[in-house]
Amino acid sequence: MTKRAEFRSLIEDCPVIAAVKDMEGLKASLSSDCSIIFILFGDIRDIKEIVEQVKTAGKVAVVHADLIAGLSSKEISIDYLKEEAGADGIISTKPALIKHAGSLGMYTVLRLFLIDSMAVENLSKQCALAKPDCIEILPGVMPKVIKRIKEKERTPLIAGGLIADKEDIMTALKAGAVSISTTRQELWFA
Repeated sequence: MTKRAEFRSLIEDCPVIAAVKDMEGLKASLSSDCSIIFILFGDIRDIKEIVEQVKTAGKVAVVHADLIAGLSSKEISIDYLKEEAGADGIISTKPALIKHAGSLGMYTVLRLFLIDSMAVENLSKQCALAKPDCIEILPGVMPKVIKRIKEKERTPLIAGGLIADKEDIMTALKAGAVSISTTRQELWFA
């Protein structure tokens, strides 16, 4: 099974991904039903410990490389996250970092903020350049846009941002997202 197929299987098996933005959220995520944890906080001093906690709990650690204080937007930062911190994968808005992480055998999530029609039109170009395992679109509460993207893109789609309740989750999944990511702890438990 390829890394891409492996990651797709993981996200399909657990349609809610815990996105953690602080130590309190991390602690709650470790006992959640979520098998994948998106790490949206930390710095170069503590990211290794955060990743270790996630992996010790038997979960997949995917680090948002753009949000880790002290890391640059250079490929060497991705090398650090893999080799030193032990991250299983990364999230980034930067296609070059996604492409590099993929070449290292990491799971990759290209995060895209869809703020207007130009951003939606540019999505295919960014996917072709980065070749991510998944794309994450924000905000994730746009079922018509999710459907339109799924008609054009073969890359699995995660809906994130502004997911407030189970109805938002079901709407995004029904529209074609394979998973959703959320910082709302009450949605991490089945």
